[in-house]
Amino acid sequence: MTGISPAQKGLARMARTRMHILYTGRVQGVGFRYTTKTVALGYEVTGIVRNLADGRVELTVEGERDELESFREAVRDSGLGGLIRDEAVAWSPATSEFKGFEIVK
Repeated sequence: MTGISPAQKGLARMARTRMHILYTGRVQGVGFRYTTKTVALGYEVTGIVRNLADGRVELTVEGERDELESFREAVRDSGLGGLIRDEAVAWSPATSEFKGFEIVK
C-alpha cells in the first residue's frame, strides 16, 4: 500500500515555504511597510517588504504555510485592508535567504 503517512503529512505542513505578494491600492505613503514589519514581529516569519516604483508594495516572506497565511490575514486586519485593492499571491519553495524581517528601500 502506498501513500503518505500522517507523520509525513505533518512534516509537509511544517515545511518552510515562500509567499510573495504584490499589493496594489493606496499602499505607499501610508505606513504600509512599517505596519507590515510591526505585524511580522508577532509571527515566525522572515522576509522583506518594499515599495516598487510603479506604486505597488512587494512582500516576500518565508515560514510555515499556516503561519504565512495567518500573517497575511493579520496584515489585512492591522488596518491596512481598506487600503489594499488587490493582492497577487504566489507560492514557491523557501530559499532561507532571510535572517529576519526588514524594510528594504
